[in-house]
Amino acid sequence: MRVLFLTHAFNSLAQRLYVELAARGHEVSIEIDVNDRVTEEAVRLFDPELIVAPFLKRAIPESVWRNKRCIVIHPGIRGDRGPSSLDWAVQEGEAEWGVTALEAVGEMDAGPAWASVEFPMREAAKGSVYRNEVTEAAVQALLTTLERMRHPLSRPAPLDHAAPGVRGRLRPLMRQADRAIDWSRDGAATVLAKIRAADGAPGVLDEIHGVPVYLYDAHPEDAPRGGRPGEVIARREGAILRATVDGAVWIGHIKHQSGGEPALKLPAAMVLREQLAGVPEVPVPLWDEARARTYRELHYEEVDGVGYVHFAFYNGAMSTRQCERLAEAIRFAKTRPTRVITLMGGPDFWSNGIHLGVIEASSTPADESWANINAIDDVALEILTCDRHLTVAAMQGNAGAGGVFLALAADRALARRGAVLNPHYKGMGNLYGSEYWTHLLPKRVGRERAEAITDNRLPLGAPQAAALGLIDAAVGDDVPEFVAHAVAAARRLAHDPDYDARLARKRAARAADEAAKPLAAYRAEELERMKLNFYGFDPSYHVARYHFVFKVPKSRTPLYLARHRAGAAARRAAA
Repeated sequence: MRVLFLTHAFNSLAQRLYVELAARGHEVSIEIDVNDRVTEEAVRLFDPELIVAPFLKRAIPESVWRNKRCIVIHPGIRGDRGPSSLDWAVQEGEAEWGVTALEAVGEMDAGPAWASVEFPMREAAKGSVYRNEVTEAAVQALLTTLERMRHPLSRPAPLDHAAPGVRGRLRPLMRQADRAIDWSRDGAATVLAKIRAADGAPGVLDEIHGVPVYLYDAHPEDAPRGGRPGEVIARREGAILRATVDGAVWIGHIKHQSGGEPALKLPAAMVLREQLAGVPEVPVPLWDEARARTYRELHYEEVDGVGYVHFAFYNGAMSTRQCERLAEAIRFAKTRPTRVITLMGGPDFWSNGIHLGVIEASSTPADESWANINAIDDVALEILTCDRHLTVAAMQGNAGAGGVFLALAADRALARRGAVLNPHYKGMGNLYGSEYWTHLLPKRVGRERAEAITDNRLPLGAPQAAALGLIDAAVGDDVPEFVAHAVAAARRLAHDPDYDARLARKRAARAADEAAKPLAAYRAEELERMKLNFYGFDPSYHVARYHFVFKVPKSRTPLYLARHRAGAAARRAAA
């Protein structure tokens, strides 16, 4: 089937649905929703049999939905309507939620339903629920819809709020007044729920030391803490700890309220550097067997001959300092009397490479880019030169750019079946990339396929990546199932009777590779190209980074996404 995706952005949900349909042989093209005229032109050029809207912020034009079947993926249960569906569900602590595949009509979210899939809710940030439960339910709802459409007599169910089992309702846009925190009354659980419901966007508007900011990235704290409600009483790894009436809550990221001017979402302590004089830095051990709930980006655990390095960096971005701390953690793991080191990433992301937000906030972005790429190269080098352990990269969540190649530095790379990988850099202003990818990728897939993968600029599902040889296996239908698979695989490796021979073969292969071409040579060549990106006359990387971190709306769809436009451009060129 020829399917056109109409979407506000090619976000994680849109990417996952794209790879699922492409893997099933559907011809999919993508159009970023700019305005009605552009949408109508896209429909005319592609002439799709079906239009899917995975992520929209405005209604599909009537000229389109009246002439083409349009399916809207709505992150709400049957009968739910409104633009803040998931926000309300998280903030109000819904026990179950869902995704509904609706046929577009004149009124937003009011069309008949082709499929609705429900799931139990977790206590987690909106973005985490969206990337996991919502995405899995959306895949199931869309595939069910396509299956039902194959039967000529199938019809979607009209919206009927009186029907049994329909418990959704029209909910208004959630405003800052609905999200506001009353520090004199709200307990830690309420503060957590409010910030989690606003995570990603728009954040919770608040004030810290007289500075108006939006709050994001909230985490619980189990240890009893003092302080006046709302007071910043500690900081750790860029996060700040604020007292509540019954405890305390960590806030990892904030953004200035800037009166319409662009503002960056950054680590909270970085934004409030001047206001936090005298606030103590409270470290936490890398290896803390008590496992109390608190804020930690990095932690280590050791079970049955396997050392596990967890690094849950917000949105998968890794700043210079975060890379340095991760390299330190890997060095510590290498000193332990274990046999396997498993690099777990975080439950939402493995890694998305260098931290573009911190780079943009720097007084010298080119210099910070250079420092960051060297720091992440050092992480890759620690993995590549680990000769006393076998290593496993366990990608629980999505990975992009240098984060994908960081995983390939391990001896084995596993990914959750639903993870989406973007093993390319060019979308960021033709960035060349490093992380020893010119060594790691051809070694896994061959030079010709490596060029195709990096030039493609399109996402890969984990099963497709495994089929290409990019990773070793795609396993597990959700994060807990994947983690169980990864732990079992690491344990088998640690207790494999052939372990010593495996380690010997690894050392011999590394020595042979080093003799043929040293890792230092790959790094030097990659960084020479990166230097041009950072310091050269072409500003494409700096422009693309600015647009990315400030979420500048696209004025047109890139041709590598809009295949219908690429074809039209080729025809015009030929003419």
